[in-house]
Amino acid sequence: MSSEKLERTLRTSRVTGIYIDPLLTAVLLGELLNPSQEIWLVSAWISDVIAIDNTRGDYDSLFAEASAREYSLSEILGALTVAKSMLHVVTRNTDSNTAFLTRLRRAANSDRLEIVSYPDVHEKTLCGDDWLLSGSMNFTFRGMQINDEAMTYRLGGRAAAEARVDFKHRWK
Repeated sequence: MSSEKLERTLRTSRVTGIYIDPLLTAVLLGELLNPSQEIWLVSAWISDVIAIDNTRGDYDSLFAEASAREYSLSEILGALTVAKSMLHVVTRNTDSNTAFLTRLRRAANSDRLEIVSYPDVHEKTLCGDDWLLSGSMNFTFRGMQINDEAMTYRLGGRAAAEARVDFKHRWK
């Protein structure tokens, strides 16, 4: 395999019809197949957006109790903690994040979930063992469906490893 890193920047917009959904779905499907030891979600605002659309049953084999429906971000991240990923969420303590955090706590293995409230967080990153999704988009409906955003997906361990070291230094 080539040693060069794989990287793609996706500029989303209602005008162009380009959305982050397919990329986020692919990242999370990869995690369900091979969960990272550690996942970081850093975003000032997070809502319980649709993470995987399984309404046609395309991904039934990845879910213990599959059904033809949409799976929310809290459900998928919670399932990853059950599959032994350690999930760190860094976000602001705002009312708009409450519903997501409540659902995440219900879905997650509490021993494998750490939520950090940080009032000045503005970074937007989702990071696993060997991949990183980072850019201007908050993990909200507006961020994913309305706002013009730029998100870069990097595959390869170095960027993800550097981010995890930085995150641990800042929030552990």
